[in-house]
Amino acid sequence: MRTRSLLTLTAAVAALILPAVSPASAADGTVLTTGGLGGTAVAVGEVLTAPLATGTTATLYSSATGTSGISCASSQFTATVTDNPATPGTATESLDAHTFGSCTANVVGVLGVTSITVNNLPYTTSVTSDGTVTVTPASGSVIQTTVVLRTLLGSINCVYQAPSLVGTADNADNSINFTAQEFTRTSGSSLCFANGYFTAKYAPVTAGDAPVFVN
Repeated sequence: MRTRSLLTLTAAVAALILPAVSPASAADGTVLTTGGLGGTAVAVGEVLTAPLATGTTATLYSSATGTSGISCASSQFTATVTDNPATPGTATESLDAHTFGSCTANVVGVLGVTSITVNNLPYTTSVTSDGTVTVTPASGSVIQTTVVLRTLLGSINCVYQAPSLVGTADNADNSINFTAQEFTRTSGSSLCFANGYFTAKYAPVTAGDAPVFVN
């Protein structure tokens, strides 16, 4: 009995002296990792890339729920990690390039799409631990895209602007999804629809060949 009492007392003292390791602290890491959740931290300066998810297109439609406008079979972004703090937190990236290709249009009077160019790069991209992805321009600038269309009247430029874009990261397929993000036409003829709604799913987001997870 005395031995059991001493063992109980010793265990109680040890519990008071030794720090407890909670599940949260055991899983401490950075917001962006490779190799899985809680995996290897993505280094500052690492370049991230992502193409369109297989079987999807990037679209700029004239309404949030319609199907009239522009559709692109290829698109890719490239971003450089500028900060990757401990989770929960907000990682930041510099969006250095955003390209579109193989684009078509189904707008009356438009024969085809010559090019789509993203202007005013780089943009700042923030990724929070809850998966929210926000793209913002430099101070005093705007997110801007110039669309060059071939029409019955010749080539026209349609310029669209937005204050920011908001998407969602999903660890299930290492994707970033933008849905009906609104752009406003700031210049161009009446063949350029007044508002453009951008939708695209990019996957997988990778650092090198390794998929990136949001923690």
